[in-house]
Amino acid sequence: MVVLGIIPARYASSRFPGKPLADINGKYMVQRVFEQAGKALQHVVVATDDKRIYDAVLSFGGKVVMTSDRHPSGTDRCAEAVQNYERAYNQQVDVVVNIQGDEPFIAEKQINLLASLFEKPEVQIATLIKPIDNEQTLFNPNKPKVVVDKNGRALLFSRQTIPHIRGCEPSGWLHKFPFYQHIGMYGYRKDVLLEITKLEKSSLESAESLEQLRWLENGYTIQTATTTDEGLSVDTPDDLEQILELFKNR
Repeated sequence: MVVLGIIPARYASSRFPGKPLADINGKYMVQRVFEQAGKALQHVVVATDDKRIYDAVLSFGGKVVMTSDRHPSGTDRCAEAVQNYERAYNQQVDVVVNIQGDEPFIAEKQINLLASLFEKPEVQIATLIKPIDNEQTLFNPNKPKVVVDKNGRALLFSRQTIPHIRGCEPSGWLHKFPFYQHIGMYGYRKDVLLEITKLEKSSLESAESLEQLRWLENGYTIQTATTTDEGLSVDTPDDLEQILELFKNR
């Protein structure tokens, strides 16, 4: 089974233009992500719509493919990227792991955990979840929640706190039910990835602004695995300063 890690990297960003090329202790951020992913996977490629990022990846010896600048999501970029990668590097791919391009110190064990789920042939799409242990995360709409069945398959994702615990004050919910936060890294079988990017936007997806709801609404299954890690992402220059302080010796 050939697993390809794809790192979507866009130059344009309203909050942090040029983020993939930010310097982190002498290396581009995209280089840090590439190197971390390479500790877990044999095949890794950066997918970008910008020549500056393309040239930067080549400069540190990484693999890179150009993609359209009109993709609405990282998933769509991955679908084009895997096809471009197969042509450019003459390598057929079975599974794609979409690796966040703004987590310069992403844990290799998370990538390994996600990829390992595809050892079961019935797994179509996979993602990671993390137990919630504090009310700040539990009631934060920017931290999507997920409920799963007894086999770990996702039943529903929501920005709302799910499930609702009837007859109990919200302050006591954490003691009544095992809540999970969605960790937004995905893996897909290649054929499934190419299928889901052709689906029309769904009503649940529009309501919650969560693209994985489109897949569930169309009958695809999403297998989850539980992690205790939550990567540190860089969304703003302030986030970068915090990362530099935390990892100043790396």
